[in-house]
Amino acid sequence: MTGELYRTETYLRDAPARVAAHTPEGGVILDNSLFYPTGGGQPGDSGWLTWDKQELTIATTVRDRDSGRIALVPAEPRPLPPVGAFVKQELDWDRRHKHMRVHTALHLLSVVIPHPVTGGQISATHGRLDFNMPDAPQDREELEEALNHFVSLDARVSEDWITEAELDATPELVKTMSVAPPRGRGDIRLIRIGEAQDPIDLQPCGGTHVARTGEIGGLRLGKIEKKGRLNRRVYVHLGG
Repeated sequence: MTGELYRTETYLRDAPARVAAHTPEGGVILDNSLFYPTGGGQPGDSGWLTWDKQELTIATTVRDRDSGRIALVPAEPRPLPPVGAFVKQELDWDRRHKHMRVHTALHLLSVVIPHPVTGGQISATHGRLDFNMPDAPQDREELEEALNHFVSLDARVSEDWITEAELDATPELVKTMSVAPPRGRGDIRLIRIGEAQDPIDLQPCGGTHVARTGEIGGLRLGKIEKKGRLNRRVYVHLGG
């Protein structure tokens, strides 16, 4: 498996790596990826690879279907760094950081709207969650105030790990109905907002997050749409 540097070094903007392989589609597989692969509603990272005075723009990052390894997808057909070459990988940090802010904001949204989540999506400006609830919430201003209150607390965001057996014993940790936490890769990662003794939120998640809620900045509640008899789609935007 490709090393997942984005998990251990969330705020690292560039790092060296070695090209481990190419995919048949023209992607680049590194031995240790700083780039987050598309998953869990979060887009894959973009950025650049440089080597021997050459540069390759990376449009997105995915998991290779055949090998499960992380593949960097070039923005256009260009010569790839050869297998075995040492490269510098550099993130489009502004885009990644906005994804981190939105992702953590969506965890807070799942707290202020305590209904099962049926789907979600993240972009660099906003995100949305789909909730299994028959009626739209009427207290929009209260929900927005609650979101921004959690931001103002500047609560710590941290990770923990549990076994699959421990997750089976505490199914209430899983808020998503449509996407189950990945299994078969060992322990399961939890994202905690707040302190261990009294967390604001605790749920399985493989995405990237900010270190403290204050880093999210002001939030604005957006549209609330009806998506089926029992589903409501709720948008939240960065920028207050």
